[in-house]
Amino acid sequence: MPSFVYTAYTDEGEKRTGSVTAVNERDAVNVLTGKGLFPIDVAEEKARVAFGGRRVKGQTMAVLYGQLAGLLRSGVPLLRSIAVLRDQAANDTLKRVLADVYQHVEDGASLAEAMARFPNAFSEMAVNMVRAGGEGGFLEEALERVATFTEQQEDLKAQTVGALAYPVFLGTVGSLIIAALIVFFVPKFGELFEDLRARGELPMMTEALLGFSNFVKSNGWWMAPLLIGGGIWAWNWAKTPRGRTAVDYWKIRMPLLGIVFKNLAVARFCRVLGTLLRNGVPILRSLEISRDASGNRILATAIERASENISSGESLATPLKASGHFPQTVVEMISVAEESNTLDRVLVEIADHLERRTGRRLELAVRLLEPVLLLILAGCVLVVVIALLIPVIKMSSTI
Repeated sequence: MPSFVYTAYTDEGEKRTGSVTAVNERDAVNVLTGKGLFPIDVAEEKARVAFGGRRVKGQTMAVLYGQLAGLLRSGVPLLRSIAVLRDQAANDTLKRVLADVYQHVEDGASLAEAMARFPNAFSEMAVNMVRAGGEGGFLEEALERVATFTEQQEDLKAQTVGALAYPVFLGTVGSLIIAALIVFFVPKFGELFEDLRARGELPMMTEALLGFSNFVKSNGWWMAPLLIGGGIWAWNWAKTPRGRTAVDYWKIRMPLLGIVFKNLAVARFCRVLGTLLRNGVPILRSLEISRDASGNRILATAIERASENISSGESLATPLKASGHFPQTVVEMISVAEESNTLDRVLVEIADHLERRTGRRLELAVRLLEPVLLLILAGCVLVVVIALLIPVIKMSSTI
């Protein structure tokens, strides 16, 4: 439900301002009147992104969900639990978010409604699971599952980033070294080889290297801004709907790492969908949330079509299979789970299996990527060395 900011007066004529959660403006007025207030101004408050768009780390949120579940399971009232977590929060943004959540829950809003105001702190999946837990009377269990899910996703993200950190570092440093050789080191040999060039005895490889080096050095003043501008344009284009779709398609089609990105997206979809279904969220709403949670627009389109099929009374597995983006084993397991009414459990098992298999595949891909990068960089350096060494040897033999 939306929130409404108000200005009202008490029976004693004291001015009060604040916010209240209600279905509509008329309902907000009725709520205020029921509290003995006389509203003079009531307006819908626009949902805010958490304080300037700053995000709270996933690992921090996983700890928060677990602590809140533990406090509630120990019998601590919800408002008191939120206050405790607010007071002990080390993150300033999280402290302010929890203060706002506390205020709205105190005003009568549900925990899920208060959380939904801050999408940069509480994911849509977490909000919907908390809403289902609150309505179904299993809020503590829902929070524990959100904590477990968030922690698993953060661990997987950390594993992926950690595995790719060294290859990215290696490629960046190697590229800078080669660029420095071409721009600063190679041109110094130009004058040394003038006699060989005049006699037409300069090898073609050396001539090409010197020409390329001179071109880069002479035109670097406009090439660097052009490359930076092109990078900025590409970055902004990748954020557009068309660009994101193209990037997502390339990610799941690229050699070596494409299968890794696709399996990770399918695993996220399966885990979110299974977790939501297990917590009582309706399947169409669960598909809508898990579609966005997959993080890939190509897969999201296939999932959207699956939602349309389910609205028509058909199965989930059929459109997923027709898309061609979901592994055959995953589709078959979903099909069997639908028939046996164990879809929520099987989806989580599929996610566990895919993440384990993807972890092994990612480790293998990184192991292969490192020597490939080393060979490419070594090959580039070798070409530069040979191109400069052959004329030196020829000059030595002439002398």
